[in-house]
Amino acid sequence: MPPFTVLHVCMGNICRSPMAEKLLDLAVAEAAGGDGDGLVHSHSAGTGGWHAGEEMHPSAARQVRARGGVADGFQARKLRSEHIDAADLVLVATGDQQLYVTALRPDAAGRTFVLGEIGRLLPRVDLAALPKGELTAESVHTRGLALVAALDAARAGAAPRPDDDLDDPWGRGEKTFARVADEIEAVLRPLAAALLPS
Repeated sequence: MPPFTVLHVCMGNICRSPMAEKLLDLAVAEAAGGDGDGLVHSHSAGTGGWHAGEEMHPSAARQVRARGGVADGFQARKLRSEHIDAADLVLVATGDQQLYVTALRPDAAGRTFVLGEIGRLLPRVDLAALPKGELTAESVHTRGLALVAALDAARAGAAPRPDDDLDDPWGRGEKTFARVADEIEAVLRPLAAALLPS
């Protein structure tokens, strides 16, 4: 039940998925006119548990803060089945991670997407056909479920493309982190706007 829950998944849960988690929070707040509290639950996990309990990578945290987001209080964790079960939408960084998620929970295939897939598929969705309503958690949840179903229909069973993958910036410079954060924002801003009823 509400709020609409988005789970972001990458490998170690210190770079890509925490940036996506926090940047979706920011995008929802912006789309809601400054107050998106309680409308969408954005959280993240990693396919590996090597960094469990650690803070976000300092470069990832800098990118979140530079865009007006909040990076404090984050702790990495390993992906568990119950995280997937509770998610209305699972956004993964790569096609390999999509396979990992759907191997763990085959019933999540219709709601699991590589981030770049969303960027390609969203323009194909007729947003005017989605449920409308007030700007409440219930309305966003209802609209979000319809949006995920429409995105799944738009991909028509096709596998993600290699260029849908999000580069891993770990061990690379600030320019790479900035580029990856830009790519995340370029998908999540339109996604957040599509989620919120007009």
